[in-house]
Amino acid sequence: MIKYSAKILTLGAVFAILVGTGICKPLKSAEFNFRMHTFIPPVANPAKTFLAPWAKKINKDSGGRINVKPFWAMQLGGKPTQLLDQVRDGVVDIVWILPGFTTGRMPKIETFELPFIHKDAVSTTLALQDFQAKHLGDELKEYHPLMLHAHEGELFMTKKPITKMSDLKGRKMRAANRSGVWLLQALGVDAIATPLGRIPPMLAKGTITGVMLPYEISPAVKMHELTSYFTELAEPDTRLGTAVFTFLMNKKSYAKLPADLKKVIDANSGRSIARSVGENWQAIEAPGLRVMKSKKKNKFSRLSVEESMKIKKATAVVYDQFKAEMKKHNINGQELINDARAMIAKYRK
Repeated sequence: MIKYSAKILTLGAVFAILVGTGICKPLKSAEFNFRMHTFIPPVANPAKTFLAPWAKKINKDSGGRINVKPFWAMQLGGKPTQLLDQVRDGVVDIVWILPGFTTGRMPKIETFELPFIHKDAVSTTLALQDFQAKHLGDELKEYHPLMLHAHEGELFMTKKPITKMSDLKGRKMRAANRSGVWLLQALGVDAIATPLGRIPPMLAKGTITGVMLPYEISPAVKMHELTSYFTELAEPDTRLGTAVFTFLMNKKSYAKLPADLKKVIDANSGRSIARSVGENWQAIEAPGLRVMKSKKKNKFSRLSVEESMKIKKATAVVYDQFKAEMKKHNINGQELINDARAMIAKYRK
């Protein structure tokens, strides 16, 4: 048994003794420390079920050599619309962001955000990997892409009920991206695209009276408290569309890794995790829905087939708007639409 004559030892001395005797091993500092920045709070389902676990897995798989530290809700400064620039310029190493927050920044990605292209989170996320390989080299050339994915799909969340398409006319509502704004405008809505964090104050002040969102993120912006009516469409297309998320790494941050650690990142990126990412977004709809149902005031409904078809027909004009925008960039919008549909169908079989 080892004896020590000093009656009082500093914490540092105790630690040194324990290390020297093999009772305690010194902590191993990471060789690479990466900062991950995003706009959502840590209580949001995507933070808890994807981003934080991903960071921990990178640390584990690298044997502690890579440490990814998350910074939530724009802790490192700036606005959500600046995240693409932050990671491109090396202000941060990794971001998770909707390119739709910066209209026209990645126009080809918007194909999957058009009304009723999307079917479910798994097929769309898998299809996005194919679409990226074929079409997105130029849009993503300034980044090292880790993952492109979609959520399970948007529905109407409003202060007043929606029982038919005409109920939407004159409403003021928020969408996540340009395609969502076009969709709402086609339905006679006064629409605005704005980042997630602005939703609660806008609803509270009456600047907007509703949103298009999936259930999974809704608790993070208090939809169960700020809205009362949750409306989906009839089968088979119950959701209006989706939003595409980009999980991106700074190119220099990735390039400085040795080959074995690049393999760790690669094994937790792209096709390697696409299916599990899509399945995660399907799974986190349920807890989000439970929170929405926790308030007795909240009502849940589905529009009739007739009214749902009216919405689908009215929003067909969005495709023309999209193709016109793509033409400005010398892009064949119809080809993108055809490919997105075919790629999703491939994974829906």
